[in-house]
Amino acid sequence: MNLRSYSTTLSIFFLLFLVTLCITPLIGSSDISLARAFSSTLATSNNVDANILFQVRIPRILLGALTGAALSVAGTIFQALLRNDLAAPFTLGVSSGAALGAVIAIALNLNFSILGFSVISLFSFLGSLGAIFLVFSLVRTRHGEFPTAVLLLAGVTANFFFAAMVMFIHYMSDFSQSFQIIRWLMGGLDITDYKTILSVCPVVFLGIFILMFISRDMNLISTGDHSASSRGVNVGRIQKIGFITASLITGAVVAICGPIGFVGLIVPHIVRLFVGPDLRILIPTSMLFGASFLIICDTFSRTLLAPTEIPVGIITAMLGGPFFIWLLKRKRPA
Repeated sequence: MNLRSYSTTLSIFFLLFLVTLCITPLIGSSDISLARAFSSTLATSNNVDANILFQVRIPRILLGALTGAALSVAGTIFQALLRNDLAAPFTLGVSSGAALGAVIAIALNLNFSILGFSVISLFSFLGSLGAIFLVFSLVRTRHGEFPTAVLLLAGVTANFFFAAMVMFIHYMSDFSQSFQIIRWLMGGLDITDYKTILSVCPVVFLGIFILMFISRDMNLISTGDHSASSRGVNVGRIQKIGFITASLITGAVVAICGPIGFVGLIVPHIVRLFVGPDLRILIPTSMLFGASFLIICDTFSRTLLAPTEIPVGIITAMLGGPFFIWLLKRKRPA
């Protein structure tokens, strides 16, 4: 793809993101007036429109954009490095490790905050870090490489083990803890504020920048380790950076929102149909489309049965199930 085509494609996806970002705050169970929201009474608690727009909808939409972007980019990286179209950000056990950390905090009734962060989110992030460390320490070879087949097997094994621990703790919990655990596992964007968003931004954006920086080398690895090595790529080093960075940005957003599935599976495939497999363009376009996709899903989740909200993880799973079946049928030999 030449520079002009690259710029045009990126501009189209960026425009889609901007349109989504501008329209979705106006959609909800209650209509709001932009004139009243931006009036001089903005800072007062009596301005209901301003409170709905700036304290509820916009933070939620921004968190949805950040989460969708992170999961989509992570899915793109895992599919490329593992050379598996069914790979997703949660393939290596990051999600189940984060879930185990959150469930432990809920079971221990840890409802306080540390430096403004919910202890449940902190435990969840530590759980995702533990999962990353466990899987990669088991798989890494003496030469620093990560064999894809063994890595997938280790990830699946870790997923089953952490899921079993989550079920055990859930079974031993009381009714209120059980409800909180189930609600967290559904994933959602309903509890957030600007401080939470700002705390996650550095991890996500730095991670995406690092992945963009090594995208050329990851392109070569996606065609085969030996081919990449013959062209001067340090396969073990790039694999390590790619896998761990993608896992970290996944863990950062899952710690806040819970496990929102299928975004990292669906979005890379949809975008790849338009821009091809080149990670240099696939990463930024997946980031933009993933952000738009999750914002739209969350808009449906809070309006379909208004005033009742459906956890956005349910909406993405409902879309992801049929997509997963279509993908399996598409890959099945004739």
